[in-house]
Amino acid sequence: MNLKHIQGNTWVIEGNQLIPIYILPDKRCILMDSGLRKEREELEQLLKDNGLSPAAIVCTHAHVDHCANNDYFQKKYHIPVALSGPETGMASSILNLKCYRLLVSPDVAEQEMSDMVHTPDIVIPYVDWKLELEGERFGIVTTPGHSSGHICVITPDNVCYAGDAIMSREMMDAKLPYSLSIQHAMASRKKLLDLDCDLFVMAHRGICTKEEIGQLIEDNHALILRRAGVRHIEISDACTMCEPDRFWSHRVTKGVRGSQGAVIVCGGDAK
Repeated sequence: MNLKHIQGNTWVIEGNQLIPIYILPDKRCILMDSGLRKEREELEQLLKDNGLSPAAIVCTHAHVDHCANNDYFQKKYHIPVALSGPETGMASSILNLKCYRLLVSPDVAEQEMSDMVHTPDIVIPYVDWKLELEGERFGIVTTPGHSSGHICVITPDNVCYAGDAIMSREMMDAKLPYSLSIQHAMASRKKLLDLDCDLFVMAHRGICTKEEIGQLIEDNHALILRRAGVRHIEISDACTMCEPDRFWSHRVTKGVRGSQGAVIVCGGDAK
């Protein structure tokens, strides 16, 4: 693991993924996510080697590579953990977490997910707002899709930690894009365009500028379409309301209902 400076008091810990931290004047730090269980000792040692100690954790979502050390740090250092409302419910029990892996047995779920179970001290309302921790204000941006209650966190240095809301360019050819809801995930990525942040940090090893985020979002969406087998989308200028001789329109008939059907031919020549 390495500690890398990003901007101002915002740094990232480079491990299996990037874990941003915000360093306070007294050398305590606020972690954004806590990483995998197998990295616990190395993560803790890295903080000690740099004269740092944890002051709080703001967690983007309750997946094993983001929250497996929340409970450990919370109890050992007596620090608050902040997690969104939807993710708090998910992390409250093995049974809830098993929703992520429906096919595993309860025993396997216990073995693989027990470190993820914890009770946050701060339940973040699922709205865009400001979270105050240790006298510093962090922006909270709701970005559902990858998980039901995923959030992005903006540090006081105007650095956005996007978590898993967007895939880094480094991982686009190496990792299968996962979303609980592709539709919500795509909308959340577009939401990042409205953020006037200087830098964007992605959990799975990527950092980009605000000038680069737009193209990265487009490339993320193109990747999803390619993986779904979509090669071409044509947007027609046909209008159902403007061309009632060709189309039936609910708006034209002012509520008089009818029905129509469409056929999509996949592959081969349409006859």
